[in-house]
Amino acid sequence: MQDLLIIAQQAKATTTALSQATTEQKNDAIKQIANQLIQQQDYVIAENAKDIAKAEESGFSTSIMDRLRLDNQRIIDMAEALNQLTQLNDPIGTVQDAWDRPNGLSIKKVTVPIGVVGMIYEARPNVTVDAASLCLKTGNAVILRGSSSAIYSNIALVNVMQQALQNTAIPVEAVQLIEDTNRETAEKMFRLNEYLDVLIPRGSKNLIDTVVAKSSVPVIETGAGNCHLFIDQTADAEMSVNIAINAKTQRPSVCNAIETILVDKQWFEENGDQLINALYDHDVQMVVDEVIASFRKELPLATEEDWQEEFLAKKVAIKTVNNVKEAIQHINYYGTKHSEAIITENDQHALQFLNEVDAACVYHNASTRFTDGFEFGFGAEIGISTQKLHARGPMGLDALTSTKYTLHGEGQIK
Repeated sequence: MQDLLIIAQQAKATTTALSQATTEQKNDAIKQIANQLIQQQDYVIAENAKDIAKAEESGFSTSIMDRLRLDNQRIIDMAEALNQLTQLNDPIGTVQDAWDRPNGLSIKKVTVPIGVVGMIYEARPNVTVDAASLCLKTGNAVILRGSSSAIYSNIALVNVMQQALQNTAIPVEAVQLIEDTNRETAEKMFRLNEYLDVLIPRGSKNLIDTVVAKSSVPVIETGAGNCHLFIDQTADAEMSVNIAINAKTQRPSVCNAIETILVDKQWFEENGDQLINALYDHDVQMVVDEVIASFRKELPLATEEDWQEEFLAKKVAIKTVNNVKEAIQHINYYGTKHSEAIITENDQHALQFLNEVDAACVYHNASTRFTDGFEFGFGAEIGISTQKLHARGPMGLDALTSTKYTLHGEGQIK
């Protein structure tokens, strides 16, 4: 097992070559990875099966098992996402702005790679490929540190990617995995300021909070997804139910699935049974406030913890509110600044919600499940940032870049 410091030094040593790599060279590397994934999918699935077996023995939840599992279709989807990534514009070297000063200096603001990106994540082997490919496209090296629950899968995927890179202009050391999943090693990674330019945690709230609290390396925070759907008084009933079902059940284990439904009291009196029955039909467990419990006595009351919880399962908390202002107050208090949605035919209420809800993505009459780099047209995503500096929302290629100023003169001195 390679020493952490050696991995960091090797990654840092690739940054000059990566920053100078052409778009064609980077795209070729990504295509080679896609081809290698398809060719070696049986190997990857066999290694993933070891992680699945361990997870089953440990009694992992259905949502974690879903995130952990790889099959032929998911690997085909990975490869397709890689090929689509090669079709996207390369942001590196873009002149964002240019101007001349009165003294004759010519100044340009140019997009450049960040350098070395550290990724720490849990039970999501797809992140291994997503993060590596986005970093390569933007001329960054990446050091990956997954969880012990996905170690066999991650080793296999990095082996495949490194084999692919051997036949390209991109250094193999541009993509590396820390195989030691001990907490002590992770905390050493948090302090690699000399080698890491940024650290991106992706996973549970506990993981993210730990990285933010202990890292001396700058962190881009990808927060948990306690997402809300607010059904306003004028909301179309059929649309509201369809969006609620999609946002909760289409894939409950992901961070852009809703965890709480807020419902205008008048709308609930008229349409509440339709919503509750549809959730029953999709095997969703419900906890509710006292108003709803008075109508549907079989439903248990929600606790204070339920309003804060990211269930990541077929469970939802439902609360009635008097108006859009109350809904916004609840969301801004309990939400994690991820994705929030309003269903309404009232344009003024929609605008108020979009303007006043503090979240990375705010929707009007659409499911929160669209908070995704692919759905935004970014190709793969490295995570969804819930902070405001320097990136927010789904992080695609642009989020993995920085800028520098180049200045041309003719002998000017100050």
